[in-house]
Amino acid sequence: MAELEPEPMASGAGQRLGAPETLGISTLDPGHRPPAMPPGRHVTIRVRMLDDTEELFDISQKASGKVLFDLVCSHMNLIEGDYFGLEFQNHQKMMVWLDHIKPIIKQLRRPKHTILRFAVKFFPPDHAQLLEELTRYLFALQIKQDLSCGRLTCNDSSAALMVSHIIQSEIGDFEESQCRSHLLNNNYIPDQIGQTPAQSDYQLLEVARRLEMYGIRLHPAKDREGSVLSLAVAHTGVLVFQGHTKINAFNWSKVRKLSFKRKRFLIKLRPDLNSSYQDTLEFLMASRDCCKVFWKICVEYHAFFRLFEEPKPKPKPVLFTRGSSFRFSGRTQKQVIDYVRESEFKKIPFESPHLSASSGHSHGMVNGQKSLELCSHSPNGRQPSPLTSPLLNDACSVRTDDEDEVRRKRFPTDRAYFIAKELLTTERTYLKDLEVITSFQSAVGQDEATPDSLKNTILSTFEPLHKFHTGFLREVEQRLALWEGRSNAHIKGDYQRIGDVMLKNVQGLKPLTANLHKQSEVLLELEKACRASRKLEGLCRDFELQKVCYIPLNVFILRPLHRLIHYKQILERLCKHYPATHVDFRDCRAALADVSEVVDQLQGSLIKMENFQKLLELKKDLIGVDNLVVPGRVSLKLEGFLLLCLTSKHLFLTDILYSLCLINDACVLFSLSQEFIRLGCLSKLSGKGLQQRMFFLFNDVILYTSRGMTATNQFKVHGQLPLHGMTIRESEDEWGVPHSFTLVGQQQSVVVAASSLTEMEKWMEDIKMAIEVVKTSNGPSSDLLTSILTDNKCPEDSSVEAESEDDMTASHTSLERPAPHRGNTMVHVCWHRNTSVSMVDFSIAVENQLSGNLLRKFKNSNGWQKLWVVFTNFSLFFYKSHQDDYPLASLPLLGYSVTIPSESENIHKDYVFKLHFKSHIYYFRTESEYTFERWMEVIRSATVPSSRTRILNSKESHPH
Repeated sequence: MAELEPEPMASGAGQRLGAPETLGISTLDPGHRPPAMPPGRHVTIRVRMLDDTEELFDISQKASGKVLFDLVCSHMNLIEGDYFGLEFQNHQKMMVWLDHIKPIIKQLRRPKHTILRFAVKFFPPDHAQLLEELTRYLFALQIKQDLSCGRLTCNDSSAALMVSHIIQSEIGDFEESQCRSHLLNNNYIPDQIGQTPAQSDYQLLEVARRLEMYGIRLHPAKDREGSVLSLAVAHTGVLVFQGHTKINAFNWSKVRKLSFKRKRFLIKLRPDLNSSYQDTLEFLMASRDCCKVFWKICVEYHAFFRLFEEPKPKPKPVLFTRGSSFRFSGRTQKQVIDYVRESEFKKIPFESPHLSASSGHSHGMVNGQKSLELCSHSPNGRQPSPLTSPLLNDACSVRTDDEDEVRRKRFPTDRAYFIAKELLTTERTYLKDLEVITSFQSAVGQDEATPDSLKNTILSTFEPLHKFHTGFLREVEQRLALWEGRSNAHIKGDYQRIGDVMLKNVQGLKPLTANLHKQSEVLLELEKACRASRKLEGLCRDFELQKVCYIPLNVFILRPLHRLIHYKQILERLCKHYPATHVDFRDCRAALADVSEVVDQLQGSLIKMENFQKLLELKKDLIGVDNLVVPGRVSLKLEGFLLLCLTSKHLFLTDILYSLCLINDACVLFSLSQEFIRLGCLSKLSGKGLQQRMFFLFNDVILYTSRGMTATNQFKVHGQLPLHGMTIRESEDEWGVPHSFTLVGQQQSVVVAASSLTEMEKWMEDIKMAIEVVKTSNGPSSDLLTSILTDNKCPEDSSVEAESEDDMTASHTSLERPAPHRGNTMVHVCWHRNTSVSMVDFSIAVENQLSGNLLRKFKNSNGWQKLWVVFTNFSLFFYKSHQDDYPLASLPLLGYSVTIPSESENIHKDYVFKLHFKSHIYYFRTESEYTFERWMEVIRSATVPSSRTRILNSKESHPH
């Protein structure tokens, strides 16, 4: 039998004693009416609210459960009511939720004598998803009840911290409190003096959501061996507890089917990748009804958190019925969030009413009609609930033309708000990226193959950063929540700014600058350790193949350096937007000065590390080169070169010997300055015609390769062209091949053709520049090859272009296909798209990262799908929400063009841009002019040729 709820507290918990009268904001539009009431005999239903006040509702017995629930939400002016429900004790003494579809008369045997409880039903993982202060206030009341009855268990420090937030919310500042001083002096809690009730509720939920028992409702069960357990359901899936300790969890993605047979509750899991059978777990509960109650809750939790929209009802069978017809009824979490964000409501404060001599004689509005005093005061002569808003009447619904104009605009509309929102969205992605490194540290830290020095370096570098940015993100989320009008912030204070938050945290980041200098140390330590241990190299490779590692591992390591550049860009935009007299300008300017100082200090190190990181990546994609990133690789070859020169009859080696003798002391220095310049696809002309080859340009040599047929599709090196003594000329007229040019070396000449004039110009520009650098450096050319390789015939690759957007077009409504990893590196994208990318492009790309919600539409589809999109590494990565741990699909952008839809495409929406490559066409909608400009800017950085990008950056650089 399901766990019985404890008796409610007798005190009037939830009333904010001594707090200002205006407690928050209610967002029910005056034009919204209570639900229509079906005809029939009426009955008075008693509902106990979360603050332990009771309200009476007059309702038809034939009305469905949803009519009553909507009436309760209407009474409180609650918009996000879908997180809540009405529960009651049925005739079997079990606590069950009121079914929204069934009529009241079929659920409540004695409605006059039944007390329904308004309570939180669905607990989201992040309270920032709750967009209304009233909703967060109700959640805070639920947390207080769970703490009081012992259902929410925690350690003493967490309990003290939550109690302090409750006290601050209820009483406000009261410094003379001995109890408060005692807690502060014993370091149980931080000082919260000055926090508003809304902020205290937010902090209370922040602490509570991290507890293991947050939102958990235990249902007693036994396993097959008879061990006493409890089952629970959360947004992630089905959980198993032993006492108050979670011992197992079954994620929704792993669960194939949930069912019950009599007393047995069954969980059928999806087949494991390493086995062909399906595993079914069985739990024994007290009765069939207990099983059914828990099964219903699981069905609703899964639908609410996992589905995009309310599931459609099953068609009625013609003859026989099988199984339960129960289904989830109502909006899903995604629909709730979209509805609140995209709808414009009249903001009306909700207050704690105080009874006066005349208030007891007023008549309330129930079911849209004049009625008895059912909602004007509570039973037993108690004060009305502070949750109750002023009753709505016809006068409230009158709007002027000016109000209608305001409602048509999204609030807030200030450009500074959207700049601050970009800080929030990108900080969420950045924190997720830091978590990838901390996960990597945990994965390799337990293995004996990992040197202690590497473990300590990673731990000491990233753990403090992760802790700092967790707090920073929390502050930004709270500030944006206040800025967006989800509370009474515009009454209590000026929260429509972000500079003060930035200044505080930029200054807090300064002591961690030493950690930022260690990024290069981490890269070097990791590379050194992997070369010394094949086991560690394998561990790193396996980790990098996990879905969570959606970009190369060593790119994550450099993220903290890149993030500083993003802060600088955001602050520059704010400083350009604000007039000098704006209240936020001074803080933004001070924060910009601080972060610019740190960026300038790290800029030289960043350039070197980006080059080193790119060499490490290329090493994984190439076969035939094993000394690309070895420090001192030229000096290691010195002895071999000298021996070769003495025994060889080739005269050109004499020049090499002479050069080596001149720069013998500088060999190591030269080897460390190896630089990557460009990689891409060119066609090489031979006696067999034009053959597709992958070219890699470094500061001293050009490698040309072909894609192998190995499992990893690495590129096999066929030859190298030293830049020392090389010349280059256009050859279209000479060979009759469009966009061709000839590389004339001292020992070999190669004719290549680009896919377009633009591609040819990019290659020739970079190669000429590299040749000039080699001339002035007087350095030798490097021998990157480990053996003599010839340009043998390479089998034709008949495979079609396997891109992730093709996977996505297979199902326009689902993103369940995994994103590719090693087979979809930038080298492979260039191979498929027949294009190239330079180190300049990579450097620009890391400065143009962006995250946020976008609406996506396919070429031939009707509806728009809301997705969380991350732009990085020349690709768009798609998630269902920002809380997902890994992307469900990706779209490499090299070769794409970004434009604005034409009139003939019938996209009658604002702020829409179009991505187009061959037959692939996608439309994306943004929420504002600013976000539209930003997405266009960053996508162009991945699609516009680098030579043009340099020009664009000089003319259209950030507002700075």
